[in-house]
Amino acid sequence: MNPREMPKLALRPMLPADPPFLAEIFRASIEDLTADDYSAAQQEAWASAADDEEEFAAKLAGELTLVATFGGAAVGFASLADNTRIDMLYVHPTAAGQGAGAMLCDALEKLAGARGAKELTVDSSDTARGFFDKRGYVAKTRNTVTVGDEWLANTTMVKPLGDEGGNDAATDGDRESAS
Repeated sequence: MNPREMPKLALRPMLPADPPFLAEIFRASIEDLTADDYSAAQQEAWASAADDEEEFAAKLAGELTLVATFGGAAVGFASLADNTRIDMLYVHPTAAGQGAGAMLCDALEKLAGARGAKELTVDSSDTARGFFDKRGYVAKTRNTVTVGDEWLANTTMVKPLGDEGGNDAATDGDRESAS
């Protein structure tokens, strides 16, 4: 097969038609990748954030949201809030560990840095903590958030953004489900 015909990971801005697909990626990521760290009830409460697709779409549209694609199909997404915080970073389970999460995180780090941010924060799920650790994020505070009737734990992590970039673009097998 010609290498030019091989599908590749790519990034693009979120399009108006994307939110229903991104909601599915969000749900699948939570359901399939976080079972070791969160109970079924916690996962259900967390995934319910995408139940109101209009509200979910408005949240994504209100932030800088990038979509990772493979062969043209959306496989992950990430959003930058207030130019200083990764609000969401989710990769479909079938694409986890293939570099989509790293590509999305690299892009948000570069965009935030180019826009003058000195550091980037993320409220990382327990599942994604290793992913962010390897990228140079440092744990600052442990949090407990209420979603519906459930309590979910996460960790606020911070990464300084400097001229050297400090981005580790290496792909690894870590699960890439974030906040």
